[in-house]
Order: sequence, then structure tokens, then C-alpha cells
Amino acid sequence: MPTASPRPAALVRRVVFVDGVRTPFGRARKDGLYAHTRADDLSVKTVRELLRRHPELPPERIDEVAIAATTQQGDQGLTLGRTVGVLAGLPRSVPGYAIDRMCAGAMTAVTSTAAAIGFGAQDVALAGGVEHMGHHPMGFDADPNPRFLSERLVANDALNMGVTAENLHDKFPALTRERADAYGVASQDKYAAALAAGKIDPDLVPVALRDPENGWGLATADEPPRPGTTVEAIQKLPTPFRAGGRVTAGTAAPLTDGAASCLLAAEETAAELGLPTRMRLVSFAYAGVEPEIMGIGPVPATVKALDRAGLSIEDIGLFEINEAFAVQVLSFLDAFGIADDDPRVNQYGGAIAVGHPLASSGVRLMTQLARQFEENPDVRFGLTTMCVGLGQGGTVIWENPHHADYEPFEGKTK
Repeated sequence: MPTASPRPAALVRRVVFVDGVRTPFGRARKDGLYAHTRADDLSVKTVRELLRRHPELPPERIDEVAIAATTQQGDQGLTLGRTVGVLAGLPRSVPGYAIDRMCAGAMTAVTSTAAAIGFGAQDVALAGGVEHMGHHPMGFDADPNPRFLSERLVANDALNMGVTAENLHDKFPALTRERADAYGVASQDKYAAALAAGKIDPDLVPVALRDPENGWGLATADEPPRPGTTVEAIQKLPTPFRAGGRVTAGTAAPLTDGAASCLLAAEETAAELGLPTRMRLVSFAYAGVEPEIMGIGPVPATVKALDRAGLSIEDIGLFEINEAFAVQVLSFLDAFGIADDDPRVNQYGGAIAVGHPLASSGVRLMTQLARQFEENPDVRFGLTTMCVGLGQGGTVIWENPHHADYEPFEGKTK
């Protein structure tokens, strides 16, 4: 019998970042901002806000919802992409799934759905992440295989992120506590300046709160930042991960609750629907490193992403680097010969100030880079990068549509 001819393979299509939002971030503690708020409800707020901001997008045109969480249980379990989509009021025809790459969860949700869009399997996708570390501490109820230690597959301290940061200090003597302290203070200062300049609030979606004792409230601002932090104050902080160590609460991201989501689309679909193009994806890469020095992961990931894009580090005009720890960012800067105070790096401050709700942080980096692209039309390329627990790194390179050399979509796929 004759067989049907297969359809031609889909062409690689350009993928654009349409928009991104996040909740205000809260401190992960019993009296924190979201102590009585569900994790999935935080994620729902971000999805609904994206739909509210873009009425030109028919909800039925969304092909996928990918939502990440590191600890997938309780109120951030049960296949988040699907449950959040249903709770947000998306048509039941819109599928969804959950994803986990620890700190790079939302980043991986973005690159996975972007890959599907680029292949032609999807046109529009929602991607994001949520982490309620107050309800689900990192590693809670995990059961690591005993072979990890019995067969010495990883070092004894590889699962303690703070210890891996101390290990980076050990490995690279130039990464001193003095540099880390100065960087931690600079993160707080840059965040405070960005907040005062109105650069933070536009990306936030307010979240209604209900406290059994205090009644109703509204979260409209980030809780973790500590404005006015000084080097002198940081120098007096204890080093909880090692006696006489170098990592302190002033040079590490605080435990945080929060969610972030973004809209991605094929460039031609965005043009068809009248959706904005805030960034265009150029390349992405993930890399593995020794788990006990996981903070170095962004370096090989960035090398791979640059190589795949045919770019060099000199082509990158803006950097959004997740500040899990100051020493981790400094190790990246040293690897590429970038100064600690380079104005291209984390212009709005970073996770040391605003917090790091693990699986959601990747989209926060992207949303901030998109806003910085608007402010800096002279910059053509930027990147978002982060280290990942258990020894990984992830990097995504983006192109600025406001740059003079940007070639907008003109009705045909290249």
C-alpha cells in the first residue's frame, strides 16, 4: 500500500519575549509577606496579570504553560503548569506541565517552550516559576541516593549551597571577603536607586493577602531589601556556613517566596496578534560543573551560549547575573575580565537585595533585562545567567529590538 509522505520539517523560527511580570518578593519566614498565601496562587496572579496586560492575545492561542518549582509538593505540586492554567481561567484546551532545574527552573521553562516555538510545534507559550520557601524549604523531604556519598560521586558538602560558596572562596584566593562584602552592599544600593527611579514597580503585580490574625492586606513591594546597608555592618556579620568563613547574610540571597511568569511567541505570531517584542532570543546553553563549586556554572554555560551565537563576551552590553552569592558573581566577572563595579552588570541590583525564590528567578532576570534594553537602545545584546544547585549553570543571550541593527520581522520566516 502507498504510504503518506511526511510533512516537511518545520523551519527554525525566531522567538521573542513579549512581556514578563512577577509578584513582590517576600521573606520566607512565619511572619513573612506570604506566610498565609498559597504558592500556586502566587503563580496564578502572574499569569492573570500577563493576560490583563495583553487583551490582544486570545487565551485560546496559548499553546503551553510551563511552570517550574524546585520542591514540587503541597501547594506547589500537582503539575503546576496545568493547575495554574486552570486556576487562572485559561481555556481547558490549553495544556501545561511542571519543570525542575532547581534555581534555573523558570529559565528552563523559557528555553524549553522557546525551543518548541522555534521548531514550529507552538506559537505562544507561558513560562515561569514559583517558590514558596517558607512552606517548602530547599531540599525539604528529599531523599538523596546514598550512593552519592558512599561512592564519592559528590563531596559531602555539595548539597549545602552556602558551603559551595565557601568552596569558591577557597578555590580562587582573589575572591576575598572584602570584595564580596563590597559587592553585597553595591547590590543593595543599586536596587534602592532603581526602586527610587521607578524601575522596579512596573514589573510587579499586587497580591492580596489574608492573615488569620491581622485580616486582609495587599503586597505591593519587595520585602527582603535592606536599604542603607554598609560595608562596616556587613563586616560584623557571622559566617554561618563555616567558622571564620567569608559568606554571610550580607553576601547571600535571603530565603524568599515569590513567582514570576512571561509570555513567549514566534516572531511572526507576535506580529500577527499585535503583541510587543521586548527581546529576541539569540541562543541558550546549560553546562555542568563539579557540584561542590556549583557557583562557577555560569562560566561554561556562557562560553557555550556565546559560541553557539557566534558572539564574544565583548558583544554583550548588559548582564543580568543571579546573585545566589556575591562570590559566585565575582567568579563569573573574573573569568571574563569584567570589573566588580562594571555598570553593565545588574543595573537594578540583584538577588542579594531583592531575594531569590529559586525556580522563579530566571524570569525576573529576563524581565529586568527587557526593561534595561528599552533604556539602552545603544546596546544590542544582553544575557541572563545563573548558577544551579548540584553543579550546573544556565545562560540565555537576548537581542535588543530597540537597537539600530535589529532586523524586525517583515512578514516572512528567515
